[in-house]
Amino acid sequence: MARRDAQLPDHPNCLNCGTELRGQYCGTCGQRARGRLISLWELLQDAFGDLFELDSRLWRTLIPLLARPGRLTRDYLEGKRARYMPPFRMYLVLSVVFFVVAFFDPRDDLSLLFEPEPPPTPEEAAAEEEEAAAKREEAAAEVNEVLDELAAEGIIPADQAEDARKAVEEDDVNVTLYGDDEGGLNFQIDPETGECEFSGQDDLPDWFKRRLTKERLEATCERIGADEGKTLLNLVTDNIPIALIVLLPFMALVLKALYPLSRRYFVEHLLFFIHFHSFFFLILTLQILFSRFAGHVLGLETIAILILVAASFYIPVYLYKAMRLVYGQGFFFTFIKYIILVIAYFAGATFTMLGALLFALVSV
Repeated sequence: MARRDAQLPDHPNCLNCGTELRGQYCGTCGQRARGRLISLWELLQDAFGDLFELDSRLWRTLIPLLARPGRLTRDYLEGKRARYMPPFRMYLVLSVVFFVVAFFDPRDDLSLLFEPEPPPTPEEAAAEEEEAAAKREEAAAEVNEVLDELAAEGIIPADQAEDARKAVEEDDVNVTLYGDDEGGLNFQIDPETGECEFSGQDDLPDWFKRRLTKERLEATCERIGADEGKTLLNLVTDNIPIALIVLLPFMALVLKALYPLSRRYFVEHLLFFIHFHSFFFLILTLQILFSRFAGHVLGLETIAILILVAASFYIPVYLYKAMRLVYGQGFFFTFIKYIILVIAYFAGATFTMLGALLFALVSV
């Protein structure tokens, strides 16, 4: 019996572009020939088919993206594209999945769907406070130990170590937007009263001072102190995806400068970092999911730590191997360019994150 898909099309011409049909799919735009509305089952197949079919473009893309550094970029530049997901679509999907897995809390973001938890009893509240105090003391002791070692070795001055030690003991909350704690715009939140004070406005560049007036800074500081910076942190988190997209063309320019004789267009260097960021989102998502799973299974905590360490080493190795495969240079020249690229990446990431913090501050 012939398959239903092999039946003649309902219309002689494509309903989308008007091209004469010679089969079940249009040879010009690729739309299916049948004009009737699809069933609910077919709609679900279209939505989730790539997820459950082992030979789908999704898995043919994710497996080499994770395990074969630079393979997707090289294949795409060589014209082997139909078998893989489009690069920027893959980047957007993986970035959305990562931020949902990493930052989405159903009980916080969808609190209306959950019944409120009963307030803790006085005994439970006292026990939680004691546990939190013990953790703070333990963390402060570790930080003080590191500060003492740095001061003893002369890496940081003794007075700076003492100031940092006091800040740890007082549980200070500081937000520095421009410069450092001794110069630049600095917000300081009192942990007891929640009051916020800012300083260092005079150290800002003129173009910055014209936009961050004293009145705007006072209003911003008041809103930050109202919830101890939680709203600011949420706004910064919301701006991180945009900051990472802004980082992409900057890194593509760095690659173009590092490979001036490669005769590659700017968009080809951009493609390299779209694939690298997609890999970065994918491996972090898998790592977070496994860590949460390991937290509920006895005996997997050590394995989760080992995977975290292995991923920390694999990410820089992945970048180096991808550069070797895509650009085809030898070990020495690739390693030198790799070091320059990593330095430029951290510099670009720092500036884009500061930009995310700036927009968050003016949006509070």
